[in-house]
Amino acid sequence: MSQWQRICKVSQILPGTGVCARVGENPVAIFRPRENDEVFAISNIDPFADASVLSRGIIGEHQQALWVASPLKKQHFRLSDGVCMEDESRSVMSYAARVTDGMVEIAV
Repeated sequence: MSQWQRICKVSQILPGTGVCARVGENPVAIFRPRENDEVFAISNIDPFADASVLSRGIIGEHQQALWVASPLKKQHFRLSDGVCMEDESRSVMSYAARVTDGMVEIAV
């Protein structure tokens, strides 16, 4: 059974952007791609650059899936599961995320 860690108010994440939060010892990128309360969470570490930057990437849509492009080397990571479009062996961890009573929560 997962425990949920409260991160921030969903209103603190502008639609179409991401933020970084520490979940346990891990930097996690949390994305709010649209105006609604749908949120996604993946590791913030770009495995190609070994840098904590994915939360600053650009969100896009490809084949009915949401992706974030790394701001450094431009690889794309699917928000729903962290799969890397260019090299699945370099995918990132994904986290269950939800909004409850206006608060973003991540499963730990």
